[in-house]
Amino acid sequence: MRRAAALVLLCSACDDAAPAASTLPGLVAVSDNARWSSSCQGPARGGTVFPNAEVEPSIAIDPTNPQHLIGVWQQDRWSNGGANGIVSAATFDGGHTWTRSTAKFSRCTQGAYDRATDPWVTIGPGGTAWQIAYVFDANAPNRAMLVSRSSDGGRTWQDPHQLQHDTTPDLAMDKETVTADPLDSHFVYAVWDRLTGYTIPNNNLGTGPAWFARTTDGGDSWEPARQIYDPGPDTQTVSNQIVVLPDGTLVDLLMVITQNSSLTPRATVSVLRSTDRGVSWPPPAIPVKEAEFVGVNDPKNGRGIRTGSVVPTIAVDRANGALYIAWEDARFSKMERDGIALSKSIDGGLHWSDPVQVNGAPAVPAFTPALAVASNGSVGVTYYDFRSDDASDSGRLMVAQWLATSSDGGATFADAMIGGPFDLRSAPLEHGAYFLGDYQALVSSGSVFLPFFVAVPGSGPSSVFFRPADAATVGRGALSVARSEVQQLWRGARERWRFGTLFK
Repeated sequence: MRRAAALVLLCSACDDAAPAASTLPGLVAVSDNARWSSSCQGPARGGTVFPNAEVEPSIAIDPTNPQHLIGVWQQDRWSNGGANGIVSAATFDGGHTWTRSTAKFSRCTQGAYDRATDPWVTIGPGGTAWQIAYVFDANAPNRAMLVSRSSDGGRTWQDPHQLQHDTTPDLAMDKETVTADPLDSHFVYAVWDRLTGYTIPNNNLGTGPAWFARTTDGGDSWEPARQIYDPGPDTQTVSNQIVVLPDGTLVDLLMVITQNSSLTPRATVSVLRSTDRGVSWPPPAIPVKEAEFVGVNDPKNGRGIRTGSVVPTIAVDRANGALYIAWEDARFSKMERDGIALSKSIDGGLHWSDPVQVNGAPAVPAFTPALAVASNGSVGVTYYDFRSDDASDSGRLMVAQWLATSSDGGATFADAMIGGPFDLRSAPLEHGAYFLGDYQALVSSGSVFLPFFVAVPGSGPSSVFFRPADAATVGRGALSVARSEVQQLWRGARERWRFGTLFK
């Protein structure tokens, strides 16, 4: 749907900028308790809400001002999908203080829908910002993709544009991202998957094409959403994300999943390319590698951990156009445990290198990577792992966030602990599994990597943290070069996986 931009601004949940306390060394706590009453939340639909639990963060850095960053996340997460609201925060001092605000996505933030989920944020070359969210009602097939613009650095957000709206029960949408074109402030691109056959059991004819919308006038209007890639029956795309190469080519990262008719479903990391700013996306999708994940569980009590196993991450070296993709993969352990794999392309995504292992402790599972490339060409990947856990401590499951960096184009990595360890058992649950988010976030400022991720201080709730550029190094390695689940997961969650139900 196309309509003119609204000029009504919302700042119903703004804070004055103030230093944020943190119980984790070297980190700044960005999130806070919800600024809304629980009376705004919609029907439970059999789920449980985790008050003040924050998950699934995204962050963007201003390309003209590295002191200016904007982050978004889910607030008050539900066990059966979505959250009461999406909260954003802006910083103008490199992440030491943050000002929180909200856009009109869900009822708790003055929007029209019960819940919101999967937030993403981007900042264009002129400093204008956009955030996107999938919104839906709990007890009715009423859902939409909404994008909101901020012209004041993320302090306030305009009424959102509706990119797509569905009320048919057999349709669903999922895993949206938004990307401002770094070469032209007029262009912003949104992409997501739209699923058919959503409510039909064992439907081998359902599909999950990638959908796309763009603005060519800086967000004053958006072109109608359209399908750009259909992988065919019994197959879906998920986790679409666009990056822009130095020559203007758009590269859309996506996972292509073949599901219901196969006893061994396949998940293939893939890319699409557009050389005309999204006007055309010539098929077929270019395969990068099979994602050979086996899933992650609490090794002490067997409870599942919902990770970013089908959410790969992509980044581009703006100096030379090299592309990097990281994802969860068990190939390095002979399919015994997930690790982090990385592949590289030096020809715009047409061909990809064999994967290398990123995580520095291969004997324990590693999961949910985020990826960035610094201005000096160094590559950074954040992820969680269990190396800090005491196997004899049956009452806790300690995890930490790590940053692995490479100064040789992703050939080798050294890592450092940047957050934790903390007890994952204090995280919110998603359909019975511990959940910090299907993705976390990482950007760079100069040669320094800036992680934005969820951890659980003390007994909770889960919160969003940021590591500023001047934070002290923790653990081994260097934070920057400059500063020297397949068979088991699919069986256990098959019905929720079917065409996107797991990802809300």
